[in-house]
Amino acid sequence: MLVTETITFESIFGRCKFPLENILSPEQKELLLASVNVVNFNRKDTIIKQNSVSSHIYYIVNGIIKVSREQRKGKNLVLKLDTTGNFVGLISLLGGETYNFTLTAIENTTIAQIPVSTIKKLIQQNNRFALEVSQLISKHSIFLINRLSGLLYKQLPGRVADLILYFSEEIYCNQEFTFPVNRSELAELCGTTKESLIRTLSEFNHDRIIEMNRSKIKIISHDILKTLSKLG
Repeated sequence: MLVTETITFESIFGRCKFPLENILSPEQKELLLASVNVVNFNRKDTIIKQNSVSSHIYYIVNGIIKVSREQRKGKNLVLKLDTTGNFVGLISLLGGETYNFTLTAIENTTIAQIPVSTIKKLIQQNNRFALEVSQLISKHSIFLINRLSGLLYKQLPGRVADLILYFSEEIYCNQEFTFPVNRSELAELCGTTKESLIRTLSEFNHDRIIEMNRSKIKIISHDILKTLSKLG
């Protein structure tokens, strides 16, 4: 793990999916930059551990991270993956003194660590920033509700369709992509076993819903995936 030197607001937040550039004043940008610590993580590095003190919010400068909940007997529930331009940990901003999740780097990843105290100060100073943060927290909560509902009530084909659409629409914004995690982690995302996941992916490939070559996926029928996701 290597600490890198922060340079400019643009070099860190230039790819942000949150409109910081237009929201913050020059003074507030300086405040944010002065408190940020930028850290590089290697693939599979733990960024934060569940139940550690929630002292920072994390912004993904570049890379993909896994957000998971550690369960008993060594099992994990993968809540979601997040990628470049997203904030992670906002849900813990006002929700407690410890993180209720673990963050792990899926690939080599650069993270900007922002003290909670800085985010709270910006919320107090800037009404629009406060509104945007509230909307992000709300969007994240709705995502988790929909995701957990899908895990509980959808059949496996619907859950696997959700998985493929999630990578296509949210992570890579492309009809062709390579799964960045192994089959066991994909199974955790779907709430199933590795064997069941592999069988369902093979059926999708056989039925020409997708074209699969090891971890490479090409969506052939987006409409069928949407239908499977909707019907569950």
